[in-house]
Amino acid sequence: MRILAVDPGEKRLGLAVSDPSGLVANPLMVIQHTSRALDAAQIARAAEEQGAGLIVVGQALDSDGQHTPASRRSARLAAAIRTQTDLPVILWDESHSTQAAQHARRAMGVSRRQRAGHLDELAATFILQTYLDSQTNA
Repeated sequence: MRILAVDPGEKRLGLAVSDPSGLVANPLMVIQHTSRALDAAQIARAAEEQGAGLIVVGQALDSDGQHTPASRRSARLAAAIRTQTDLPVILWDESHSTQAAQHARRAMGVSRRQRAGHLDELAATFILQTYLDSQTNA
C-alpha cells in the first residue's frame, strides 16, 4: 500500500509518497499554501492520484512531547483532510525533519548555494521514512 506524507508549513506543504511496498519514501511535490480547505483538497487529490491508502501528516511536538502552535495547525489540517477523503489520516511526530533534510543535502554534496532552497518535500520524505521504519520494526 502506498502512503502519502505531508510536511505542513505556513507557506508551503511538502508531499512525499512511499513505493507500493510501503518501504521507501520518495519526494513528490510542494504545494503553495492557499487556505486550509484548498490545501486539504489538493492533498486528498494527490493521495487519490498516487493510489495511497493512508495519509500521514507531520506534527511538530516540543522537546517534552507537548503540543505547540505548529502542532495544533497540523491537527487542524489533518481534520480538514478528513473532510475531503475517506482515507485514514494520522498525525506523526515530525520533530527535526527540516534539520534531517538539511543534513541529507549536505551528505549528498549539494553546494551551500543550492542548499538554500526549500526543503519541504525532503522534510516530508523524512517524516514518511520514519513512519515506514517504525511500521517495519513494530
